Amino acid sequence: MQAFLKGTSISTKSLLTKDRGVAATAGSSGENKKAKPVPWVEKYRPKYVDEVAFQEEVVAVLKKSLEGADLPNLLFYGPPGTGKTSTILAAARELFGPELFRLRVLELNASDERGIQVVREKVKNFAQLTVSGSRSDGKPCPPFKIVILDEADSMTSAAQAALRRTMEKESKTTRFCLICNYVSRIIEPLTSRCSKFRFKPLSDKIQQQRLLDIAEKENVKISDEGIAYLVKVSEGDLRKAITFLQSATRLTGGKEITERVITDIAGVIPAEKIDGVFAACQSGSFDKLEAVVKDLIDEGHAATQFVSQLHDVVVENNLSDKQKSIITEKLAEVDKCLADGADEHLQLISLCATVMQQLSQNC
Repeated sequence: MQAFLKGTSISTKSLLTKDRGVAATAGSSGENKKAKPVPWVEKYRPKYVDEVAFQEEVVAVLKKSLEGADLPNLLFYGPPGTGKTSTILAAARELFGPELFRLRVLELNASDERGIQVVREKVKNFAQLTVSGSRSDGKPCPPFKIVILDEADSMTSAAQAALRRTMEKESKTTRFCLICNYVSRIIEPLTSRCSKFRFKPLSDKIQQQRLLDIAEKENVKISDEGIAYLVKVSEGDLRKAITFLQSATRLTGGKEITERVITDIAGVIPAEKIDGVFAACQSGSFDKLEAVVKDLIDEGHAATQFVSQLHDVVVENNLSDKQKSIITEKLAEVDKCLADGADEHLQLISLCATVMQQLSQNC
C-alpha cells in the first residue's frame, strides 16, 4: 500500500514538474511574442491627431470634429509620406475608441480589389449598416461610420462615378475620406462633394527633429551629416526616411551611420559617378561616354535615379538658359520613355549625347 502511495506521489510530482515546465515555456513564448519586431514606420506612426506634424489646417478641422462638431467628407491629397493615412486613422481611433474602431471604419487600399463591383457591394453594404453601440469609456461617440479609400487616384473612373450616389444617399450615417497623391485624377463630381486638404511635403527641420527622436529612442548613432543627407535623399517623404534609417541601423550593426551608408541604402548614385559622366560629356569623346554609361548600368544603378540626379547637376551648372532648356527637355523625354519600358542603355546614351552636344558649344 505504501509503495502504491509512494508511486502516486512520485507521479503527481512529475506531473507538477511537467506542468511548471509547460507554463514556463508558455510564459517564455508569451515574452517572445511581446518582443516581436515591428517596422519603425508602424511603431512611430502618430496615435493621436496632435502628433501629426506640419499639417495645421487638417489638424484644426479634425480637432473640432473630436470636440463634437460634424465631420465633412474629406479629400486628402499630396506627396507620399506626408501623413495622409496616419492622420485619418489617428482621428478615427480618437473618435470611436479601440473597441468601435473595427466596427465603424472600413479601409480599402489600392492593393484591394476596388472596381465598380466592390463599390456597389462592399462599400454600399457597409454604408447602409445602421450605427449602434457606445464607447466603454463613456466619451461621446459620433453617429456615423467612416469609409477610408486610400490611393483613390488608382480607382477607375467608373468606380469613382458609382461612389457619387452612395456618398449622397448615405450621408446621414457615413463619412468618406478619399486619399490620393494626384487630385487631378479624381473626377470633379467627387471633389466637389469633399472638403479638400493639401498635405505639404515636410520641412527639413521637422524631418530632422522626428528622425533624431527615433534615433534616440532606438539608441542609434548617426552623424549630423548623415541626418542631413537622409533628409535630402528622402525628398520630404518621412516614411522613406524612417525606412532608410532602420535599414541603415541593421546594416551597420550598432556602429555610427554615415553619409556613405545612407548612399548605399537609398540607391543614390555617388556624386563622383555623376561627375565622371559629366566629365566624359565635356571630353567630346563618344567612346569614353559609352564606356562610362556602360559601367554605370553594369554596377546596377537605376536609370531613373541617374535622370533625377543629372537634372540637379544641370540646373546648378553654369550653362546658358538655352542649353539648360534643351537638356531638361531631353531629360523629360527620357524619363517618359523609361516609364514606358524603353531600354535603359540606349536612353542614357541618347541623353548623354545631347548633354555632350550642348557642352561642346561652350568650347
